Amino acid sequence: MHREIQSWYSPTLQRNMEIVEYGHFGPAILLLPTAAADYLEYERFLLLDAIEPFISSGKVKVYSINSINNESWLNSRIDGRTKVVRHNQFNHYVYHEVVPFIKGRTSRDTPIITCGASFGALHAANLFFKNPWGIRGCIAMSGVYDLGTYTKGYWDEDCYWNSPLHFLNDLNDQHHLDMIRSSQHIHIMTGSGDYEDPNGSRYLSGLLHHRGIPHNLDVWGYDIKHDWPTWRAMMPFLLETKF
Repeated sequence: MHREIQSWYSPTLQRNMEIVEYGHFGPAILLLPTAAADYLEYERFLLLDAIEPFISSGKVKVYSINSINNESWLNSRIDGRTKVVRHNQFNHYVYHEVVPFIKGRTSRDTPIITCGASFGALHAANLFFKNPWGIRGCIAMSGVYDLGTYTKGYWDEDCYWNSPLHFLNDLNDQHHLDMIRSSQHIHIMTGSGDYEDPNGSRYLSGLLHHRGIPHNLDVWGYDIKHDWPTWRAMMPFLLETKF
């Protein structure tokens, strides 16, 4: 399997940011780390091994980037306003640096689909729903989609616009909604076992249904825990059945 690491100094984040590319062809899957982890987390926890046949066959091409959650919501030493500003800077980095990089490595017409587990699921969904022009779908595993879960009581307008369960409910721009509705890849997946919150996925699914947004909700059983074996099972199943 082709694997290549690149990096650049991000003017948005004012730090060096790495990205790893796996494969040669196919729709681009952009992986967002689970919490405060780095761009190699999905590789270390063997998820890339689990989906290697789909990468090597050209069914998908995969990219993975660093999180900066330890500089925003997971940083207890800074105030809430600083955290949400950093969150918005991360969004800007993805939209204006990562997306153009992937387009340059693929083509202008190659769809980019965000993907993440746990906290990465919220980022994956949020990045897509906010910008369905640059990102064409999302795969969200074992997530909750109310940003208030992470803000420790802080809330402002920028938090609202990064919380899919809030802003999707009030989104009235028909062109924006139509772009979301045109996606063929909105996949919400969760287990029901230890440390999972299947209602978080059900709430998002209910809101998408209310807004007339086609999507796939897949709730697995009570033996399916919030852990890497779950995501290593979900991703190959999804790529086999939905791509």
